[in-house]
Amino acid sequence: MSSVTTLARPYAKAAFALAQEAGALARWEEMLGASAAVVEDPTMADLLASPHIGDPAAVQLIADTVREAAAGEGLSEHFVGYLSVLAGYGRLALLPEITVLFRDLRAEAEKRLRVRVVAAVPLDDDQSSRLRAALARRFERTIELENEIDPKVIGCALIYAGDEVIDGSLRGRLQKLASSLTR
Repeated sequence: MSSVTTLARPYAKAAFALAQEAGALARWEEMLGASAAVVEDPTMADLLASPHIGDPAAVQLIADTVREAAAGEGLSEHFVGYLSVLAGYGRLALLPEITVLFRDLRAEAEKRLRVRVVAAVPLDDDQSSRLRAALARRFERTIELENEIDPKVIGCALIYAGDEVIDGSLRGRLQKLASSLTR
């Protein structure tokens, strides 16, 4: 486990609790994502890391940048308070990882699962809907399906669902067969 993830987890959980209490999970995800984009920008990251900029100025810089990028829609007062806490502990650089963890918490709470299907050819609408339905039954979640094309996948597909990998490819089946024959 990454030390960045370990550091970011409690802040992500706190953000999730605040957002859930306010009934604004989607809005907080947007604000986290926008703020993370600001701190990931190399120029802004250098500026925010400068010892010459204080915590309130760093938070204000992020808030102003997000407001400009969002054509006037700024950060909520509670979110700015959250950023102030991060700044006070020197954790603004964790915003990208906090955003990823927040998205995972939100997906779990909303019983959604992002599934990546890797196949040699794109799935047609019928295949997508049947696969989505089968995976929804198996994982008891709403499935968000992403189709990735990889010509090296021979027959069927590789399915990445959360921490689980379902290898339905011909290559995977041949590897399993070879393994069982060599025992």
